[in-house]
Amino acid sequence: MIKSVKLRNWKSYEESILYIDSLMIVIGANSSGKSNAVDALIFLSRIAGGAGIFQAIGGDVSLSALRGGMDWVCRKGTNSFTLEVVMEYEENDYEYVITVETGTARALVTEEKLNLCGRNQRLFYTNLQDRELLSIPTYFYTGKPGKRQNFDLNRNTSILYQSKTLQLRNKETANIISELAKQLSGIFVLDPTPNHMRDYAALAEKLSSDGSNIAGVLAALNDEQREKVQKKLTSYLRKIPEKDIEDVWTERIGKFNTDAMLYCKEAWQENDECIVDARGMSDGTLRFLAIMTALLTNEANRLIVIEEVDNGLHPSRAKILLNMLKELGNEKKADVLITTHNPALLDAAGTSMIPFITVAHRDDRGQSHLKLLEDIRELPKMISTGNIGDLVTNGKIESALTREEQ
Repeated sequence: MIKSVKLRNWKSYEESILYIDSLMIVIGANSSGKSNAVDALIFLSRIAGGAGIFQAIGGDVSLSALRGGMDWVCRKGTNSFTLEVVMEYEENDYEYVITVETGTARALVTEEKLNLCGRNQRLFYTNLQDRELLSIPTYFYTGKPGKRQNFDLNRNTSILYQSKTLQLRNKETANIISELAKQLSGIFVLDPTPNHMRDYAALAEKLSSDGSNIAGVLAALNDEQREKVQKKLTSYLRKIPEKDIEDVWTERIGKFNTDAMLYCKEAWQENDECIVDARGMSDGTLRFLAIMTALLTNEANRLIVIEEVDNGLHPSRAKILLNMLKELGNEKKADVLITTHNPALLDAAGTSMIPFITVAHRDDRGQSHLKLLEDIRELPKMISTGNIGDLVTNGKIESALTREEQ
């Protein structure tokens, strides 16, 4: 699993580490850098899945551009960025590093490497001699002292992805590279958009990042899977709204049964039932369904990122949401990272979650920083005067961070 991502000269970050755990909460005011950190995960997922470096940032026909595109991907005053990923695999930690240089119409790899942490062992590394060339010499570990397997690879695409097509002599090296590519390409970032979820959706295997094809994903499951998932959806959804939801399901529609619609059965009073399709569901209900569907249908042992997780949800339901994230995350053996600035969710998390809360904030130079809440020196004193939500609402956490930087 992915343990951390270090951001260097990435967007508004000079240097910060984003830690990953079974459930990690990232908090911060508007424009603090939360979304910029999430964009780093999106970028890594794209390049590990085969997208070109330039396309992963600036977008193309099938990919939307990262926020700010090529103009803002590097920290102001720089023309390159570095991302460092630590992955745990079979009781060892591996460090993957990629440095990208950007220009007006290009983005190229200048360095990429994968190391076994704690040992002087490089599974692969690059050695760029001429920045004008579009190829980069790359060397792979063979298991034999002094003997490396070398290739000239393309700087337009990550070495990590290109390695999949190479006949590497050392099978262990190939397996580790494959696992890293699988972990990174499997990162799923969800930002549910209810207005996109209300229409009919074509059958699909994977949920889209905005949740728009939720009906198609559920309808495409085999009968046994679909029944199991829909029961889970119903059981959790019953706890959320004021009215009682008795059932949630999808139905295939159209002459060829290639599209689907999402439905739920509401009960206001005894013998008073009402069937509603997605067009009549509330924003909060649709967002909650998208989050649950992502957790229930995504592959096991993956990282799921949910932006503004409690948007549209009543504060009184925050505890239910957190419990659901923990339970379904554990069930799927998935790591979950969520962003929020809702005090109610932080209060629901309680002090036991303090080690798993990261604060994003900006200093007086406009640089973003990520800091674990438990590492703030004044936290013990502050927590004795109020809960976490109050500290955020009153700006005490921001003030404490500002004092630390002075």
